[in-house]
Amino acid sequence: MNRFARALRKNATDAERHLWNELRGRRLVGFKFRRQRPFGPYVCDFICLEASIVIELDGSQHVERSDYDERRDAFIRSYGYRVLRFWNADVVDRTESVMETIFAALHDSRLDGRFD
Repeated sequence: MNRFARALRKNATDAERHLWNELRGRRLVGFKFRRQRPFGPYVCDFICLEASIVIELDGSQHVERSDYDERRDAFIRSYGYRVLRFWNADVVDRTESVMETIFAALHDSRLDGRFD
């Protein structure tokens, strides 16, 4: 699984590279994100362990894989994580809006007392 995650990091989509540039190095109010991180039988596009948030980026192939995505999200949520999904085009074309949504989720996790 780690080898697969490493390959995904090397072959990131434009949207993944774009969002990673916004999230890496604790750039978003000090939260640490990891990319292409194994989580059970899945690999999360981005994960913030301290806030229990997973971010998934979807391209057109996800329209046909909605059942798989629902099972995957249910598995991740069963561990107490919140799953945020964004279309690749929105990440690139509406970056500010996407970042505001992620920021709000991080703020909510802080209010929920998920971490100190």
